[in-house]
Amino acid sequence: MLSMMVAHDRNRGIGKNNAMPWHLPADLSFLKKNTVGKTIVMGRSTFEAIGKPLPERRNIVLTTQKDFEVEGIETVHAIETVLAENERLDEEWVILGGSNVYEQAFPYADRLYVTYIDDSFDVDRFFPAFDQNDWELIWQEKGTKNDKNPYDYWFRMYDRRK
Repeated sequence: MLSMMVAHDRNRGIGKNNAMPWHLPADLSFLKKNTVGKTIVMGRSTFEAIGKPLPERRNIVLTTQKDFEVEGIETVHAIETVLAENERLDEEWVILGGSNVYEQAFPYADRLYVTYIDDSFDVDRFFPAFDQNDWELIWQEKGTKNDKNPYDYWFRMYDRRK
């Protein structure tokens, strides 16, 4: 199964200058809870923004940069490689972004883990628009602004309708 995990604002904004324009600790916990023990796939810029491999996960970086090598990271150069390996292993892999990787992988995604942040930010990268009729909301949980999380937010999980 190929899943995608994204945090976006009201306008599907996900970042600016290779950084997330918000800090939401609850979202980081949600990411950890839903990716530990799984394979995660991200673009090179997303990996560089994180700065290191995420522990307790198989980390794959999708990049066109042929000489990209980092300890603890597997590198692939085409989304087709990711799709073929995911199908061969028959396990859940989670796409973590960025915008180019989301665009390439979206047609193949079976599940979406979405953190909807109820605010708007100055961004230059977006999550792809999608027809909600193609997806079934299977779970959601509301989070409210507090001293650690400065925005109201929703965690949502969607499965692609067959």
